[in-house]
Amino acid sequence: MIKENVADVEAKIQAACERAGRKREEVTLIAVSKTKPVSDIREVMETGIIDYGENKVQELCDKIETIKEPLNWHMIGHLQRNKVKYIVDKVKLIHSVDSLRLAEQISQEAIKKNVDVDILVEVNVAEETSKFGMSTEEVTQMVESIARLDRVHIKGLMTVAPFTDNPEDNRLYFRNLKQLAVDIAQKNIDNVIMSELSMGMTGDYEVAIEEGATMVRVGTGIFGERIYTK
Repeated sequence: MIKENVADVEAKIQAACERAGRKREEVTLIAVSKTKPVSDIREVMETGIIDYGENKVQELCDKIETIKEPLNWHMIGHLQRNKVKYIVDKVKLIHSVDSLRLAEQISQEAIKKNVDVDILVEVNVAEETSKFGMSTEEVTQMVESIARLDRVHIKGLMTVAPFTDNPEDNRLYFRNLKQLAVDIAQKNIDNVIMSELSMGMTGDYEVAIEEGATMVRVGTGIFGERIYTK
């Protein structure tokens, strides 16, 4: 079933790219593997997907330890400062940098481990009180501050749009994030490129692609519904 799901998601990504006049290779599909067993990930790996997203540091580290093949691991969940040291040298990209203090911690750990860390700045475009991320008003100043840190490189922006039954409801949020990225890029800040827009999940990734997403984070659409255990 998982392979059929991947094929279905791939077809929808392709169609969304065509509608937007974009090339398929402009969009990275990140399989969100949180709470899912390694056996499921291996099934997805057989379809050629190499990018996987995890929410929790411990689960991420366990899976990296178990799966020896070279994959691109993405930290997409809220990251606590005391957990940064466990992942700075293991992940391809940290999507969820939502404060200067977190960025400073990433910089400190990166210096210690002599690595460079690529990050995205998380923006709470819809201004939901339940979500992490900076407000759109503070992002530019925050980007300028983070850009001065050693061994940390801003590659773009990320958002988690509201959960909705109608993906069209989120089009404006995706459009606003894209515009914010364009505005920041025009400032030509050193150590900042706005090449990545991580936005869109299972319910709305097609709309996100139409509005410029370069990374979509699809979990349920690939792995099926999640079963959370206490």
